[in-house]
Amino acid sequence: MDFQAGRVYAKNLGINLDLGGEKELFKWFLACLLFGKPIQQEVAKKTFFEFEKNNLTSPKRIINCVWDKLVKVLDDGHYVRYDYSTADKLLRVCGQLLDKYGTMRNLIKASDSIEDLKKRMLEFKGIGPVTAKIFIRDIKKVFLKIKLSEKNN
Repeated sequence: MDFQAGRVYAKNLGINLDLGGEKELFKWFLACLLFGKPIQQEVAKKTFFEFEKNNLTSPKRIINCVWDKLVKVLDDGHYVRYDYSTADKLLRVCGQLLDKYGTMRNLIKASDSIEDLKKRMLEFKGIGPVTAKIFIRDIKKVFLKIKLSEKNN
């Protein structure tokens, strides 16, 4: 998988954002949470695939997962430097997402613009500018599709 000059893209991880489906949107969000840490891209990629292998690719599945299991998945991906803090962050961020928006699509629908989406993402405890920038870089086209479909309904 080519990471195009050090950048990760959804398509590099087998994530198809084109349709704007909730599962793919959350998988990209999860990937961005992993890639947003100062960690080797190969480690973040391997860890993302561990989450897929363990069917932990929705906020509800992560919330319902015991903390020790999250740490094990992170460790299996060699995300060991940040395993405890990332397990905490994933539980917290997924809880915030579910409580405030319910879904990634609802988060996007609630946002007036890409800048507003970024602002809303930064309100999540544990999401910083790097994670938001990675997410938004690949989501722009989908953002417009979701906003247009909302207008047409």
